[in-house]
Amino acid sequence: MNPKTIIAILGAGIVAVFLGCAKKQVVKAEEEVTKPKAEAPKTEEMSPQAARAKEVEQLLQTIHFDFDKYEIRPGDAKILKENAKVLREYPEVKVVIEGHCDERGSDEYNLALGERRAKAARDYLVTLGIKKKRLSAISYGEERPVDPGHDEDAWAKNRRAEFRIQL
Repeated sequence: MNPKTIIAILGAGIVAVFLGCAKKQVVKAEEEVTKPKAEAPKTEEMSPQAARAKEVEQLLQTIHFDFDKYEIRPGDAKILKENAKVLREYPEVKVVIEGHCDERGSDEYNLALGERRAKAARDYLVTLGIKKKRLSAISYGEERPVDPGHDEDAWAKNRRAEFRIQL
């Protein structure tokens, strides 16, 4: 290669570097760069209300559903009766019931089915004497699988309603 070609290639490379870095901010030498002060590690302290909520949430059991269904099965009705008993012991607690689906079906379909599942669980708890104003329903469709597998065992675990304490 002749010297003019080498200079042209180097020049093009330098231009490309500067154009590629155009969005980067240059820190001037005279500017003072301050580092955040190191803080002592914080210990995660839970408020008494949050601790109580976590305690109650662990007592509430998940229910499951048949494929493409939102009806409460007899075994899950027993679980909901136990959940109602817990909620009667803690009348100040509000609960969000989360409806979930397996991966089969469209996003829109699964969101609607998850909502029907959450509302079915909520309505059943209301028939057991839990005030409706303490219960809310939300659907996550297929977005939060408990089991990432792609078989009937995984799908059966993912078709569920979970109970979360609302703070």
